[in-house]
Amino acid sequence: MSSKGEILKRIKLNQPKEVAELPDLNLLGSEQFDVLETYKTVLKGIGGDPVEVADYNEIINYIKSNYNLEKRLITTLPELSEIASLDWKTVDPHSLQDVELTVVKAHFGVAENSGLWVTDDILGQRVAPFIAQYLAIIVHKKDLVPTMQQAYRRIGNMEYGFGTFIAGPSKTADIEQSLVLGAHGARGLIVFLLE
Repeated sequence: MSSKGEILKRIKLNQPKEVAELPDLNLLGSEQFDVLETYKTVLKGIGGDPVEVADYNEIINYIKSNYNLEKRLITTLPELSEIASLDWKTVDPHSLQDVELTVVKAHFGVAENSGLWVTDDILGQRVAPFIAQYLAIIVHKKDLVPTMQQAYRRIGNMEYGFGTFIAGPSKTADIEQSLVLGAHGARGLIVFLLE
């Protein structure tokens, strides 16, 4: 018998006699709290800015008031084509190095950590949220879940090539324990909480 076979044989012989039942994880995430207020509080605490909006016109007005439209703004959303380019999804990702603001939509958000679930089918290009100076993500208020337990249940059956949770602007404190925003990605994150 090979050494691998011997090791596997010993492992098989050395199993516990009684198998304990797994705990009921449905208790996790069953706490009751105001999901929207928790989301906003956590997002502010990690450096992001929540903005409640009723529709896409309010988003357009906010961006017009707070960003330089002379700079490069990109989006995946036709509703924002008035202020941002839609024709960047098939260009060389290196050509996105001068993007000032990227605006995308999230599948859903998580109140306990303010994470937003995004996948390649809504990002345009995987690099889009990480290469821009600033990032804006739109999420419907009804699509906020309380905890990561609900989030993982929700993505468990999704099919995607790439997916990630984004929470707050890029940050690190590796250098002399000083917090630096935008070191590895967007310097700022606006989350538009859409009715």
